[in-house]
Amino acid sequence: MLLRALCVLALGSLPLSAAEYLGSHTWRPDWHGAGGFSALWLAPDGAGFVALSDRGGWVRGALARDGQGAVSGVAVAERGGLLRSDGDALRRDESDAEAIARVGDTWFVAFEGLHRVMRHPDLAEAAERMPQAEAFEDLGSNSGLEALAADAAGTLYAIPERSGSLARPFPVWRFRDGAWDEAFALRRDGRFLVAGADVGPDGRLYLLERDFALVGFRSRLRSFDLSGGDERLELETALRAHDNLEGLAVWRDAAGRLRATMISDDNLRALQRTEFVDYLLE
Repeated sequence: MLLRALCVLALGSLPLSAAEYLGSHTWRPDWHGAGGFSALWLAPDGAGFVALSDRGGWVRGALARDGQGAVSGVAVAERGGLLRSDGDALRRDESDAEAIARVGDTWFVAFEGLHRVMRHPDLAEAAERMPQAEAFEDLGSNSGLEALAADAAGTLYAIPERSGSLARPFPVWRFRDGAWDEAFALRRDGRFLVAGADVGPDGRLYLLERDFALVGFRSRLRSFDLSGGDERLELETALRAHDNLEGLAVWRDAAGRLRATMISDDNLRALQRTEFVDYLLE
């Protein structure tokens, strides 16, 4: 058993899929309480970014990239706290922001705990109420909405962290024409749980998943068509290759290559880190 554990640790930096690892950048924000970043949005050029904290904070800025195209620096332009619909600061039980999507100039944020999706004309402005799926009320306190993505038509897709049992697929709720429905479900595989999602410029739904073992995390990226079919494994990492990857953005670089940039949630713990991780998918 000891030999097996040592082998796992030795292989911890090696990706287990054909995606090409481009690099990682550890980000150390310089303000009190920074961390817990659970959601990521990138501009089409991969430079402009927004990150959300599961403590209800937001950060907006620009990413520098090295010769390989991996994140090499973070410049923060502004930051603040998400607001309730009445303009007040979020209460503690309301602040667990886990996912973000953008449609035009409008932002949508999914929350866990008090499970809901809220609309923001701007992240610095008060939220606007919108219809909620009845199924959100049945989600567990720590297994609620973890992923949110928007397609080119402005349709939203929301996915919970857990499905209720290992045998049950992950439901995908869809918001269009002012109402939610359960559009389809995605196969649940083993111990992997939902961490984030994005609809890429190729029109596919990318699902970021993670698994926690005693010594660290492993991550996986699958993609599907927008009916939940044509499942493809895009990326699977070995244990401890990265920290707790939770935010995902899929985009194309200047050469037209499909890229995945992810951010980790350090859970505000000294032994973890906030890192940006880049892979080339094509």
